[in-house]
Amino acid sequence: MSKSAKFNREETIQKAANLYWEKGFHATSMRNLQEVIDLRPGSIYASFGSKEGLFKEALQYYAQMGVEMLAQCRVDAGSPLKALKLFIERSVICNKSAAPSGMCMLVKTVAELTEDNADLLAETKNALAMVESEFAALLSEAQTLGELDDKQDPQALARFIQVQIIGIRTYAHANQDDKTIQELIDAVFVSSQLNACS
Repeated sequence: MSKSAKFNREETIQKAANLYWEKGFHATSMRNLQEVIDLRPGSIYASFGSKEGLFKEALQYYAQMGVEMLAQCRVDAGSPLKALKLFIERSVICNKSAAPSGMCMLVKTVAELTEDNADLLAETKNALAMVESEFAALLSEAQTLGELDDKQDPQALARFIQVQIIGIRTYAHANQDDKTIQELIDAVFVSSQLNACS
């Protein structure tokens, strides 16, 4: 069977996303990609246009996986605020041994790229904004259900959640104490900004 017959685009993007997530964009060579996704450079260019094209699809895949995980947390948790907390717990604590990196791929990418890679940087910022808007939708739902004070701005709270996740994941990358990390997550949801309605 030829290699082209075995090519599975989604699986290829998933493998590439994990590699980029682990190593970063610049440290990932075409040889690295070739070894991990089992495609020759010519096939990579034919399928994705360039290393940058594959990276862009990997970013989109990563962000979509985050959105899907958040939706699953909503199903599993039974309430919007509990879903947000469960999402953070799964992102930071539960999945850390299976993830290629303890850091968020999008945050790592924003920190790594400069205006020399303006298209990729813009794509990354768009992906972060997409995830943030999903947080805002959950927070709006929490207000509708009476879980959260309806005087709060859901978009501002979503930014607050995003910043907390970035900070906690960064802390967890350097500190392996799950108890302390759980306490940090708990503290987000007893903050004055995320107080539930009484």
